[in-house]
Amino acid sequence: MDLYLTSSAGSFKSTLIDQDIAHIARVMRPSMHGDLGGAILPADYWRRRLFDLLEAEHLTNSQLCAIDDLLLQLDDLSSKELAPLPVPTARPAASRDASRHRVRRQR
Repeated sequence: MDLYLTSSAGSFKSTLIDQDIAHIARVMRPSMHGDLGGAILPADYWRRRLFDLLEAEHLTNSQLCAIDDLLLQLDDLSSKELAPLPVPTARPAASRDASRHRVRRQR
């Protein structure tokens, strides 16, 4: 029974690590582009998160490769001067429709 509990806990932890790796892969680049005020989360933050993952026990080969790839991406991103991501200037459709209705009522 102890073996089952240990195996189950290890599988759960591995799933959490996979989810964390996937999350970092999705949000690291946009957060470093940031907005006009600069990066939302700097490279040091992401490097610390990735090194924390490397300290986990029993990482699979694919997890190690994914973390290594993210560290390489991070090095590449931090070596470049990243421009802010464009901010959409168009108003959402619901907002345009509401203002159109207000104009019609005023006439």
